[in-house]
Amino acid sequence: MIRVLQVIPSLDRCGAEKQLMLLAAGLPRDRFDVHVCALTRGGPLEEPLHRAGIPVTVIGKSWKIDPLAYARLRRLIVQLRPEIVHTWIFAANAYGRQAARSAGVKHLVAGERCVDSWKQWHELAIDKYLARHTQRIVTNSSGVRDFYAEHGLAAEKFVIIPNGVEPAAPQLSKPREELLAELGLPPTARLIAAVNRLWPQKRVKDLIWAADLLKIVNSDAHLLIVGDGPQRWRLERYRDQCEIRDCVHFLGRRDDVTSLLPHCECLWLGSGYEGQSNAILEAMSAGLPVIATDIPGNRDLVVPDRTGHLVPVGDRAAFARRTNALLNDPELARRLGAAGRQRVLTEFSVEKMVARHVELYEEIAG
Repeated sequence: MIRVLQVIPSLDRCGAEKQLMLLAAGLPRDRFDVHVCALTRGGPLEEPLHRAGIPVTVIGKSWKIDPLAYARLRRLIVQLRPEIVHTWIFAANAYGRQAARSAGVKHLVAGERCVDSWKQWHELAIDKYLARHTQRIVTNSSGVRDFYAEHGLAAEKFVIIPNGVEPAAPQLSKPREELLAELGLPPTARLIAAVNRLWPQKRVKDLIWAADLLKIVNSDAHLLIVGDGPQRWRLERYRDQCEIRDCVHFLGRRDDVTSLLPHCECLWLGSGYEGQSNAILEAMSAGLPVIATDIPGNRDLVVPDRTGHLVPVGDRAAFARRTNALLNDPELARRLGAAGRQRVLTEFSVEKMVARHVELYEEIAG
């Protein structure tokens, strides 16, 4: 049996964290002994891990440079003696790989999940140094691999394993009338979903602007912004300054996104950069056409004019124009949504994602 320790900064309800949870819960128990470590804090994804019987340790890193947290993490690795340590995202990649090396772990796997254009020279230098001691770097997109190869990491170390998404249940857990009543919206409302963390990468301001444009030609259109983050108060103020509180609604974090999506007409994603969006995959699984920015990562998921549309970053008018066409052509929307759902079922299942990790782990461990 192969003991695997998964290390990630937190267990918040975000993209990489959800993929780790699905992977850890899906690895076959007769071949893998799985442990999860949250470097800074736990979060809502602890509960499904506990239900799956997976031990979770929270280290409690408090500062950007935290020697005590590093020591606690190293002590955990020494105690567990895993054959493989798989780290996810920069902080866990840095602390986790160095601690694992120091503890004598032979097999290191890192996870790069996004085109991290925010990284400065010293962070990229840390990535390059630790990559020399890493057997494989798992990413979900060719765009992420190409970004890091351009910054000096060996492209041949990368393994592309697309995200996995659980198929949306065909039945809806909440009637449409109940949802509209909860939101205070009329029966004629046409719902557009944007599921994001509210921070600069996601360019939610562009979506609010697009909703303002769409309102001019379709007064029934309502943008539902699901998620939270440090920019929420700024974005709410911007919406109010645009005087479109009646058609742009901030719903905050929700646990019922999968039951909300089937009531929507399409999904918007305005990101300036991505790895591979779970929001897009979940929307496609629910049978929604997707309108997203034309960037690496999104191009791996959205097939233009077949499962949705790709538009230039920052082109708010294109979001409004493409969406208005879908609202006026239900058959087109149905066809794009059905093709997207089929694409998810055949190419982006959780089972395939787990199986590819099983193959990788068994290859490097033995």
